[in-house]
Order: sequence, then structure tokens, then C-alpha cells
Amino acid sequence: MQNIPHIPVLYREVINTFNDIEDGIIIDCTMGYGGHSSMILEANPNIELTAIDQDQTAIDFSTKRLEEFGDRVSIRKGRFSSVIKDIIAEYGVDKIRGVLADIGVSSLQLDQKDRGFSYESDNLDMRMDKDAPLSAQNVVNEYSTDELEHILLEYGELRNYKKIASAIVNARPFTSAKELSDATKPLLPHGKKIHPATLLMQAIRIEVNDELGELQSLLKSIQNSEFSDAIVAIISFHSLEDRIVKQTYTKWSKNCICPDEAMRCTCSRDNSLGKILTKKPITAQDDELKTNQRSRSAKMRVFHYER
Repeated sequence: MQNIPHIPVLYREVINTFNDIEDGIIIDCTMGYGGHSSMILEANPNIELTAIDQDQTAIDFSTKRLEEFGDRVSIRKGRFSSVIKDIIAEYGVDKIRGVLADIGVSSLQLDQKDRGFSYESDNLDMRMDKDAPLSAQNVVNEYSTDELEHILLEYGELRNYKKIASAIVNARPFTSAKELSDATKPLLPHGKKIHPATLLMQAIRIEVNDELGELQSLLKSIQNSEFSDAIVAIISFHSLEDRIVKQTYTKWSKNCICPDEAMRCTCSRDNSLGKILTKKPITAQDDELKTNQRSRSAKMRVFHYER
């Protein structure tokens, strides 16, 4: 295994997922430190890889990290939901053999406290793309009570979302994630496994980066692509993302697309886009759980897109 700053989650499982691909192009939608990308390139010496990231810091780091693979690698900057369309159009659906997306905040971003992702940060930013117009400071200090209640409930699944939203509005403005965390701590859930502010930060981060919208757009782009033979692997880190992936894969695998209330089938019954390869999500093995805390909540679902 090559020397990388952080070992990516489910690294063995990702390698195994794409192990039988002998040629063509694999798209890594969330490059980050380039950990998954480098391992896939090492394990599959005849494939090419196109990596996407919206974070210039990640691009600068991984350009050097992956330079040893020469022209087998190309890197694109932007949101994966839109950039993947350009890649598909450029190379054609028959050449693309795999798509990997590790959804959520990267280790690179978490490690840099000035990015404001950590509840201990002195900043309040959370933008994956530092040039994006909306930051966590905008959300926390400018959203209405109703808007805050919505994201705390929908994206953080916090039971007392109304009290938390009210507390934020009454105490703002905030300039740091640490200040926000401390001010709301008495109202946040206290458990043994995660910090009380984890779900609060998750909710704000999802809103800032439109993470669920990005995931849905990615899946829609894949659905519209009509790949002839490709493995699609999505790694998610909370129930909202995993639910979207699970429901989408189920929809893709159905032969019949008639409404549930239909008395009889009137479609062609050949609408399946492929098959689900993971009846249950793949999770980290015990040794990885001990050495990589982030892997605790990682779930990977895999679909074989074939037409």
C-alpha cells in the first residue's frame, strides 16, 4: 500500500469491487487525497481513471500524489453531479466501466480547522468549494427560524430541532463552529460514540454544499447515461444518503415500471438497468474500525449497470 496521509474508508472492499475490470475508464467522483484513486490504479494496471473534486486544495495535493501514473490519470475540477456529464459525453458510455463516489466531507477538509468543518474550529465555513457563495456563516446567521428548523430536522434528524433553532437565532451572530457548538451543547443529544454537535454540524454542512441534491443529480446522470457495462459504487455516511442510494438502486433493478395500483402490467417488463450486487450495504471490517474512526458509519452499495 502506498504512503498516503489517510487510508480511505473501505479500501479493500473498493479494490475488490473494481477488481475484475480489465480496461476502460473508472471515474472517481470524490478524489480527495487520491487514496481510492491510487489503489484502483495500482490494482488495475490497464485501466485509466478520471478523478473529480471541487476543492482546489485536494486537486493540488492529488495532482502530485497521482503523477506517477502518468497519462492514465486526468483530474477535473467541479461538482461531480455536473462534471460527470462532460466525462461521459467525452469518452462515451461504452468506455466507462466504473463509477465510485465517496459521499460527504473528506479527511482533507476535516483536518484543516480553518475550513470550519470541525466543531472545534475557530471558523464557520464548511464549503467544500472555497469559491462557493454560500457558507455556514450565511446559514447560521442569516436563515430564518423556519429555515433552520427545516435543515435541523431533515438533515440532522434532531428531535428538539425547534429549541435548537430558537437558541441559534437568539444567540447569533456566530463567527466560529466552536462558538456555535458550545452555545447549543445543552440542547444537543449526548451519546458515548459521537460528539453532541456532530448532527448539528452535519445538518449545516449538508445545506451549505447541497450534498443530497448533488447525490441525487449524480444518480440521475448515471441513470440517463445508459452505460453498457459499468460498476457503480456509492459510499455514504448517514441514513439520508444511504436511503437515497438504496431506493435508486431498487428502482434501477426493476423490470416492471407500472404503477403499483395498476391491475396488470402494461410495460415491456424489460426496463431493468442492471442488478444490485449488495443485498445489504458493505461495512468496514473489525481491523479497519479499530484504526479508522471515520469508517464506523461508512456504507457501500454496489450496482452493476448493464444494458
